[in-house]
Amino acid sequence: MKINSFITLICVIISALLAYGLFTLSGAENKILISSGGFISFFITLTAAMAIDLGSSRTNTNIRALSFTFLLLAIFAHIILAFYQASNPLYIVSIGVVLCVYLLVSYGINKAGQ
Repeated sequence: MKINSFITLICVIISALLAYGLFTLSGAENKILISSGGFISFFITLTAAMAIDLGSSRTNTNIRALSFTFLLLAIFAHIILAFYQASNPLYIVSIGVVLCVYLLVSYGINKAGQ
């Protein structure tokens, strides 16, 4: 596994900008929670999609496709939760489940070597 540091820096910047966008969209109650959770989930999926090389081109393609799919899912989920001003437990559980499913599936793909 090889991590490209310049692309990782770009992923941090993109994630921070997307998190700031969520900060401006969300209600007054949980702005910080939604923006920080958004940053974490965007950074994890963007880094896996763009900055990590796993050695096998087949595994890289599968992980990147999965990562971009979950990135879009995370963006839509965060926008919906920000607009409807979801409660803190609902936000934490829903985004936590999405991230855990993503990590589990990506680990399975990496472990299978496909």
